[in-house]
Amino acid sequence: MMTPTPTPKPKPIASGHALRRAPTRRAALHAGLRTALASVGTLSLAGCDKLSNTPAFVDALKSAQHLSHAAHRVVAGRRAMAQEFSQADVAAHFKANGTLVPADADYQALMRGGFKEWKLEVAGLVETPAAFTLAELRAMPSRTQITRHDCVEGWSTIGKWKGVQLSHLLTQVKPLANAKFVVFRCADSMDGPSLDGRDSKYYESVDLDDAYHAQTVLAYELNDQPLPVNNGAPLRARIERQLGYKHAKYLMRIELVDSFAKIRDGNGGYWEDQGYEWYAGI
Repeated sequence: MMTPTPTPKPKPIASGHALRRAPTRRAALHAGLRTALASVGTLSLAGCDKLSNTPAFVDALKSAQHLSHAAHRVVAGRRAMAQEFSQADVAAHFKANGTLVPADADYQALMRGGFKEWKLEVAGLVETPAAFTLAELRAMPSRTQITRHDCVEGWSTIGKWKGVQLSHLLTQVKPLANAKFVVFRCADSMDGPSLDGRDSKYYESVDLDDAYHAQTVLAYELNDQPLPVNNGAPLRARIERQLGYKHAKYLMRIELVDSFAKIRDGNGGYWEDQGYEWYAGI
């Protein structure tokens, strides 16, 4: 869903406020990833929808994320909050990368209709499967948060997000006792038409700790405007304490499962199936 291009250091955000703040735990952890990425600076990366499959890049990403996961366990619990910012810190333009407009026919039809026929299905290991229109999601209690999006390619941008907390939806569908993970199914095929019928649509997942986290939001607004298509309309996940490839765009369905064994290659995400770490904490 995202395609990296190498940069020697992250691009500055539109406002300098955050850059002048004292270093935070989040910034310190992210610095470890930047160091790892710098070691493979000669690779040709293009943004997070076509991340390099070069072994050196994958190994660097894994090592940084192992360090990040360990640091999360030591420094703060899984319920710790990601840093939030002020309105003055919001970037004038929130960068869009990866899939910008899904070419899939079903998404194109929904887009032409202004997403009036779109529904988010929530199913799997739940007591009460449901489907919600965009209007129904907008009518639910909302959360607004100003957070920093950290992309695996090294850039960061601060945006203002509004949406429904995933925990609110889970309360309505009532997960079964054996549910362990939430899987996000998306509209955008990553590899084009497949001759063998293999599904290449983007997908991602989190465990229930992240699913019930206060800042895990299904966002339908960005910077006080309806979510643009380039940024994942009509709905995208915000997993604020993890890297950008976990923030699935173009959401179509949410499934609760007890394992990833029967989903694609069994690793819990499109890029994870190609060697990336499932936990992408920062």
